[in-house]
Amino acid sequence: MQLLCNADTVWYHGSNIYFRILNPGSTITPWKALAEAFSHKPSQLEYDDDGNIQHNGTQKGYLYKIDEPILLEKDIYPHPRSTMTQNAEFLTTRPLQVKLLKKTVDI
Repeated sequence: MQLLCNADTVWYHGSNIYFRILNPGSTITPWKALAEAFSHKPSQLEYDDDGNIQHNGTQKGYLYKIDEPILLEKDIYPHPRSTMTQNAEFLTTRPLQVKLLKKTVDI
């Protein structure tokens, strides 16, 4: 599985908390299903080569879309301790506006 990132990439964040601004140091991803899975706060998560995600999260969550332009290598950088596919996880360097996509994500 390959994830590409460019100026047109849509970025997502999943959380079990409601907010309007994403804090610096938060994780974002171009993989919508991954953000949705992380919104359930799993302690274990895995995916196969086709991108099918399995996790043990049980909390209801919120799925957000980053609602402003992201400048690669300025506003975000690759997560240094990620064990996932390249470009799956990035950390933010500044506060970012978000748009709530789903109030409660089905488990």
